Amino acid sequence: MASSIVPSASQSTRRGFLRGAAAAAAAGVLIRVADPARAALNDRPVFATIGLRNQGWAITSKSFKFADFAALADVDSKVLAEHVEKVEKSQKKKPDAYKDYRAILDRKDIDAVMIATPDHWHTKIAVEAMRAGKDVYCEKPLTLTIDEGKLIEKVVKETGRVFQVGTMQRTESDQRFLLAVALVKHGRIGKVKKVTCGINGMEPSPAIPLAPVPEGLDWDFWLGPAPQVPYRALPEIRKGYGGGSALYSNCHYSFRNWHEYSGGKLTDWGAHHVDIACWAIGASDTGPSKVTPLDFTLPVPYKDGHPTVEDRYNAATKFNIRVAMPNDVEMLITSEGDNGILFEGTEGRFFVNRGKITGKPVEDLKQNPLPDGAIEAIYGGKVAANHTANFIDGMRSRKQPISDVWTHNRMLEICHLSNIAMRFGRELSWDPVARAIVGDDQANAFLGRPSRKGFEISG
Repeated sequence: MASSIVPSASQSTRRGFLRGAAAAAAAGVLIRVADPARAALNDRPVFATIGLRNQGWAITSKSFKFADFAALADVDSKVLAEHVEKVEKSQKKKPDAYKDYRAILDRKDIDAVMIATPDHWHTKIAVEAMRAGKDVYCEKPLTLTIDEGKLIEKVVKETGRVFQVGTMQRTESDQRFLLAVALVKHGRIGKVKKVTCGINGMEPSPAIPLAPVPEGLDWDFWLGPAPQVPYRALPEIRKGYGGGSALYSNCHYSFRNWHEYSGGKLTDWGAHHVDIACWAIGASDTGPSKVTPLDFTLPVPYKDGHPTVEDRYNAATKFNIRVAMPNDVEMLITSEGDNGILFEGTEGRFFVNRGKITGKPVEDLKQNPLPDGAIEAIYGGKVAANHTANFIDGMRSRKQPISDVWTHNRMLEICHLSNIAMRFGRELSWDPVARAIVGDDQANAFLGRPSRKGFEISG
């Protein structure tokens, strides 16, 4: 059950302080606060996290240095209780716990929410949070459909909220990806001809039977906007990342392998590497002309773009997709080879991933370094300590962070289109101005998806 909360005077004025401080700083006004204790308190924004497994905890734990967490929400009571305890241990103060995220949006003392639910919940929570006056940090991939991205852009513009997407490669990974972007933009490989995004494939699942809903999980609420279906799981437990959940299921962790809730590897790792590729080649405000599935494997049969089998993963397991990008750049998105990005140009090539950046243009930096400030120029200023720090900088300045919704949606459109192309088994032509599929009404209908009754976006 939701806790009973009565915000203190200092809590209820924090948002006004942050806004006023940003406005005054822009006007060159020095603010003096009579109470030093309150000044120190107001220097730390108050956050809440919605969705707590894996990435929810990752982004929360990276934020303790910069923010205080007043509340957590999750539809799984066991996950919720575990993370309340972990947050209390880390910040020495117990956050309030909710099953229903809407109780968090009703609170006036919370400045921002961090969203790490499954993808099919992102847009509803993010839109309602912005309309409730919250800034938003949302995990990637931001949306389940292309139309959801357009809606989020509209609401960001209407509300003026600051919105960071969790494509943290733009800030973290020891700045390897920032260096990659700088190398391309400074002409170190000449004219870019091809960019290959290696994002790995996935294994198909066996048939996954119906199973009892785990104790503490509100399955209907977990499904939310998605179609109402029974819970499925095999008893084997996943180890490592995502551990503690069923190895095969249509719920925790494995949700990424179902089109009902996510987009497989295309929107998982694709949201990272396609993002950096588009940034480097200057395609962050435009899109492709064609998306061609060269070869691919879907683990179940499809008819009219829909899977015909309900008891196993349905996102593509293997794929090679050619994307025609502006300026005659060919992008290849592949499940083959090393995970990372290979940039090829008329004067060289190099490879980058989270562990390395290699190739002659990188080696040549010893004798011919990039100009001073090249990385900062790419980033738009001093590179933040981590992705959350950049978000909080944006909250204070009221400027959009490094991973804004517009650039994220433009590159994610490529990932969504790739999935649509495989579901229909044909090439798609794309109008990046109209943001619509050209001459294919059947595929164009997949740009959006209706929400289940009772889970429509409110406000």
